[in-house]
Amino acid sequence: MIKQYETVFIATPVLSDTQMKEAVAKYTDLIKANGGEIVYEEDWGLKQLAYPIQHKTSGFYYLIEFKADPQFVSTLETQYHRDERILRFLTVVLDKNSIAYAEHRRQVRAGKAAAAKAEEAAPAAEVEPETKVEE
Repeated sequence: MIKQYETVFIATPVLSDTQMKEAVAKYTDLIKANGGEIVYEEDWGLKQLAYPIQHKTSGFYYLIEFKADPQFVSTLETQYHRDERILRFLTVVLDKNSIAYAEHRRQVRAGKAAAAKAEEAAPAAEVEPETKVEE
């Protein structure tokens, strides 16, 4: 029985962009190789940690939503444990309400991104300076 999951991991902040992309590719490829399907991915970027982990005060956050067999989750988490680049991770199964909320969240973010892109593309209206009329 295939279930939908959401996993978030925190990678060490000393990684370069290419190293971070390699780490993400490792886990997305692992999911696909084990019969899973990537539903959504989102890079949350470098964020401050609430408390130091392994003497680090920040980390790269990354979210992956995927569909997979329940037995696969333990394989994924074993790989997280073995990877020295991963500081923390959390994988949760999504129920029908969580799936609906995640879809809504994606639509809202896509709408905001489209609005921002449209705003960038539209030429800014020129504002005429106010002129004072002396009486």
